[in-house]
Amino acid sequence: MTNMDQPRTAARVRAGTIGFAWLTMLGLLSSPLCPGQDFYPLKDIRPGLHGVGRTVFAGNRIEEFQVEILGVIENSAPQQSIILAKLTGGPLAETGILQGMSGSPVYIDGKLAGAVALGFPFSKEPITGIQPIEQMIADARFPSTASRASRAPVIAVPRDSPNPLSQLADLKSPLFMSGFTAGTLATFGPELGKFGFAPLQGVSAGSPKSPQYSGTVQPGSMISVQLMSGDMAVGADGTVTYVDGKRVYAFGHRFLDTGSTELPFARAEVIALLPALNSSFKISTPREWVGTMVSDRSTAIAGEIGRSAHMVPVTISLHPDGAAVHDYRMNVVNDRLLTAFLTQMALYSSLDATERTTGAATIRLRGKVEFENNLPPVIIRDTFISDNATPAQAAANAVVILGFVMSAGFSDLHVKSVSYEVEPSETKNQLQIDQVWTSRRQVKPGDDILITTLLTGENGVEITRESTYRVPIGAQPGPLNFTVSDANTLNFPEFAGLNPAAMHSAQQLISIINQYRGSDNAFVRVWRQEPTYTVGATFPGGDLTDPPPSAALILAQPSASASGSILINNTRGAQLAEIAIPLSGYAVSGAKTVQVEVKE
Repeated sequence: MTNMDQPRTAARVRAGTIGFAWLTMLGLLSSPLCPGQDFYPLKDIRPGLHGVGRTVFAGNRIEEFQVEILGVIENSAPQQSIILAKLTGGPLAETGILQGMSGSPVYIDGKLAGAVALGFPFSKEPITGIQPIEQMIADARFPSTASRASRAPVIAVPRDSPNPLSQLADLKSPLFMSGFTAGTLATFGPELGKFGFAPLQGVSAGSPKSPQYSGTVQPGSMISVQLMSGDMAVGADGTVTYVDGKRVYAFGHRFLDTGSTELPFARAEVIALLPALNSSFKISTPREWVGTMVSDRSTAIAGEIGRSAHMVPVTISLHPDGAAVHDYRMNVVNDRLLTAFLTQMALYSSLDATERTTGAATIRLRGKVEFENNLPPVIIRDTFISDNATPAQAAANAVVILGFVMSAGFSDLHVKSVSYEVEPSETKNQLQIDQVWTSRRQVKPGDDILITTLLTGENGVEITRESTYRVPIGAQPGPLNFTVSDANTLNFPEFAGLNPAAMHSAQQLISIINQYRGSDNAFVRVWRQEPTYTVGATFPGGDLTDPPPSAALILAQPSASASGSILINNTRGAQLAEIAIPLSGYAVSGAKTVQVEVKE
């Protein structure tokens, strides 16, 4: 078949071949009909038919392989069928069905029947499931314009892998990871496998060097759908099934099953084929950007040539003790789950590349999440210490706030960029709150109280800090408590029940998150033992202290707590003031309380 015969446009189905009812069921009446490529109807597929498939086995040269139709598996999924076929030719006798062949188009009598999409792992013969092209086109959805809605984050949901020995399953997409350490693959590989990927490290050149969308593809071309690009890159590879003008259909099965999405893809070249007992795969490398996938359904992914994708720029600056600074720059897919997960991988890999992962260590981290629409940034600050696996702990905790923000669901909350500054140290810089005392035991309103805190650490380290509190004029007589504690003691009761659904705006959400305290501070909390209520939606981060008895009865009702406005009856007492004690470079732990008596 010559190049002039190759498929170029979307479905044209002859009315005499497929009836009106079939067209209606598949939704093809609303799809653009195309003059250049006929489809081979699923209803005409019979055992014994022969055809040809197209894919790339080396470089960017599209080659043909032979296809023998074995039959049709009806209703393999709700109102979906799969064509079962045996493949021969090229290297397939040695490799079997290759990961990366997903989407390879299959033609019968010059008409496009579907895409190679499924297989049996450990199979001794290249038996495949072909996704009918009618189903691929019927399920795809394209946005009319590059609207803001199309840029909203989507949610990638992990899915359990089927039993590989007994089930015809989607061919796994080889997921190439470039710029990551081997330890990163070992740590995060099992989680990536839950998304249907076969993660591979160190066998790809990464991502395209030029940001321009200058590439082009045709049926049978190899493509790489990129989840992360830059100094660290993550891309899943497959094959183009069909091109209709600027519209592209590929893979023949789901990618992340995210529905409407925004994932950039590049043309790829095959470097080598790697035969394996379980599932062989293509080793490929992306060359130039082509466009963006905008639809991810169970039967195919679909996108547009020349369309750019909105990605989240992520910067990591590593400042090790006595060593050169390492800067990493990436663009990460805009996804409620994957953005935080991929950023966690990048943080872990940057630490694993230069720092020890076994033994005591301290990691000081500062971060910023910036937004569009002139919203203020979220500030991340924390210090992590451990006797072992500190990089894993720091990477996981560093992205909690990022993941929380992206899953909040506000339509005007669009992440513009994410940046981290990381300062690792091979010493355990931890301080314990050892003693607390005050300058006097009895005070009057208007008096100043000096609170002294002694903190101790390893190697005999002792640090003393002083704080001053002035008793307000008009203060009621009675006990006054001073609790010096670490950040977690204060953060946990305030943030454990934080619910984005109770927030009125993105601005309010950001304001509350920025009240999160870093562990490189101690805090003096001044409080009285009085009834108080945390009122989340009305007074974020504040307490309603000692309300009148009639109001307290209403606030204490379960219906008030269930409303989302009144969160809890706060048993910590009524807070009068909070004073931060900075201890940069150390992580603080522990809590001590002292009491003074206010006299008239």
